[in-house]
Amino acid sequence: MTPSFLLVKELTDKGVKLVFHKESLTFSGEDNPMQQLMLTMLGGIYQFERSMMLERQREGIAIAKQKEKYKGKPVNIELNENIRALAKVGTNKSQIAKQLDCSRTTVYKALSN
Repeated sequence: MTPSFLLVKELTDKGVKLVFHKESLTFSGEDNPMQQLMLTMLGGIYQFERSMMLERQREGIAIAKQKEKYKGKPVNIELNENIRALAKVGTNKSQIAKQLDCSRTTVYKALSN
């Protein structure tokens, strides 16, 4: 079962009536095979479209990289130096992130280089 199907099932089991205006569909929780079929088909179509969108995005990034137009986010050298300085004096990673107003992921990346 698709995640969307499970979510709709969970909501309708709790008495929620879902109306999809764009698709002109209503799910009320009654055990209707046509509703289940439509939900399953829509979930599959949406999942397919999402996969296609991600594939096109990856292709676009690859083309941009070949043309040297995609370089990612620039490294903040000053922030990385501050992170390393705080780590050197024993400040833990969560404290560094809070003190410098950055994410812990940024702290880990700075310390791994």
